[in-house]
Amino acid sequence: MQVTQTEAGIRMKGTVAARHVLPSALLVRACGLLLLWIILMGPAPQNLPLGLVASAAGVWASTLLWPPDGTISWIGLVRFLLRFLPQSVLAGLDVARRAFARVPDLHPGMANCRSTIPGGLARDSACAVMSLQPGKLPVAADPDGMLHIHCLDLREAVAAQVAADEAAFRRMLKPERRDG
Repeated sequence: MQVTQTEAGIRMKGTVAARHVLPSALLVRACGLLLLWIILMGPAPQNLPLGLVASAAGVWASTLLWPPDGTISWIGLVRFLLRFLPQSVLAGLDVARRAFARVPDLHPGMANCRSTIPGGLARDSACAVMSLQPGKLPVAADPDGMLHIHCLDLREAVAAQVAADEAAFRRMLKPERRDG
């Protein structure tokens, strides 16, 4: 068996080896994923077996994909959701208003914004969250941190919105610990 050490973790035959994760952390992940399943699919008993399988698969994948030093601030997550959810609803209403107008008030195009989030999983996650909000969609990220964002209205302050989104996302992540 070929084992190599990389910056991303230990690789064994092309996969990242499972890291030691506390059972309580795995249980919290499983409960969170199952709760998400119930919210999305409803509490019908016939859906529960598939929800349990999906939750278990999500926990397994998280042990492989989650960075070993990656942690989330629960307070930051709640603050992020309290900001994200109303903003997403307002953006959706704005898109609906534009779509149903007799003469749509659109000035679509591409905007470029420099990201302050380091490349890799953190930036990819921030872009994925930004893509959930109607009106702007990150379509590419350059290695130097330049984000290419498709917007419905270039007259809006896209760079300021992206900066605010990134700041809220960054508060959700616990800072790295530095020894010495």
